[in-house]
Amino acid sequence: MKWGSEAEARNYIKQLVSQYYYDFKVKKGVFKHGDRISYASRVYDEKEMMSLTDAMLDFWLTTGRFSKKFEEDFSLYLGVKYAHLVNSGSSANLVAFMVLTSDELGERRIKRGDEVITVSCGFPTTVSPIIIYGAVPVFVDITIPQYNIDVSKLENALTDKTKAVMIAHTLGNPFNIKEVKNFCNSHNLWLIEDNCDALGSLYTLNGITKYTGTWGDIGTSSFYPPHHMTMGEGGCVYTDNPVLHRLILSFRDWGRDCICPSGTDNFCGKRFNGCYGELPKNYDHKYVYSHFGFNLKATDMQAAIGCEQLKKLPDFIKKRRRNWKRLYDALKPLNDRIILPEPEENSNVSWFGFLISVRDEKNLSRDKITQYLEGKNIQTRLLFSGNLIKHPCFDSIRNTDLYRVSGTLENTDYVMKNSFWIGVYPDMTDDMIDYMVQVVSEVVRS
Repeated sequence: MKWGSEAEARNYIKQLVSQYYYDFKVKKGVFKHGDRISYASRVYDEKEMMSLTDAMLDFWLTTGRFSKKFEEDFSLYLGVKYAHLVNSGSSANLVAFMVLTSDELGERRIKRGDEVITVSCGFPTTVSPIIIYGAVPVFVDITIPQYNIDVSKLENALTDKTKAVMIAHTLGNPFNIKEVKNFCNSHNLWLIEDNCDALGSLYTLNGITKYTGTWGDIGTSSFYPPHHMTMGEGGCVYTDNPVLHRLILSFRDWGRDCICPSGTDNFCGKRFNGCYGELPKNYDHKYVYSHFGFNLKATDMQAAIGCEQLKKLPDFIKKRRRNWKRLYDALKPLNDRIILPEPEENSNVSWFGFLISVRDEKNLSRDKITQYLEGKNIQTRLLFSGNLIKHPCFDSIRNTDLYRVSGTLENTDYVMKNSFWIGVYPDMTDDMIDYMVQVVSEVVRS
């Protein structure tokens, strides 16, 4: 076959991909009791596959037009000035933290030995950048049933070395943004919001409603398949601060001083007319490095998927909220035996999962419950690390001054032993949710 133009050829190929989706990828049949129910799943259609094909045909491979389009659309969606795509949510957290170590921030920069307040009940890559750099994570306890930082513990965790707070919104549920922001503002601390599990959650403060991730100095998102939207791999770092915006680009892109987009020369207008460090005068600015950075860019193929996923995100969030509420209402009769999750005050949550804790006084076993659910083909997950400092990664630094615990971690340890969660992802049907309720009820009442 011979086409009259490249556009005609592209359209033909994409239409074949669309037909392939409908012939081979559309789910067939209805849910039957005993069918596998995942805790999360990709939700996509032919639009993502066609967009991915479009990027593949460009064969640009690295960050390009789809990445630029996604960053523009994502910043518009969140209502932030700057959004920068990276290759994962973990990389987003790494960049967000490393930005705050830049000499350009003067007295506010995080130096080795400075302290960052966080929690140990969460995902490790919220904490890993702090330890890897040589700053000191200060762990405080969480609350139950919100499963977020206990803001009453913040002042006791503060020292003259404290420079920042870096915490996540747990399974979509916002932490107490009002109190955390007041604390940070009072003590001139940076606030990094790990928003990887909470994309689309809203919080209202002083009559203003904004998305989580946009209240602090920097927010991060993840687009790993289980999350609210996906690129397969992928993440984003976002801010309203123009200085942090430029530093994000530097740390993401090898640590370079130049802000010229990939494949563009002399966008900054100073390629051969500057003096930097001890380099020769007029050294090519494309190869001047102001930070010890990384290459954490995403590919255009990932971004092409994200552009279509972002269009579906509002509907995804609506379905997650509906599924969570159906689970909550149906499991309320078990409240004497299990602890049901509660949304943070002043929030409208974009739920990532449905978290359940067994009540100690009922002598229930979390492990027995999760094994029973898994045996019935219902996938379960723990609240990530439970208590991160109990893990083997801390063996080599245990009982050293490389981290600090402020107060006790009583609730954190409770979660480690007694909590698990099940899914609320958008493709779940009422029959699937009702079956999960039935099985949870069976094992909890047995």
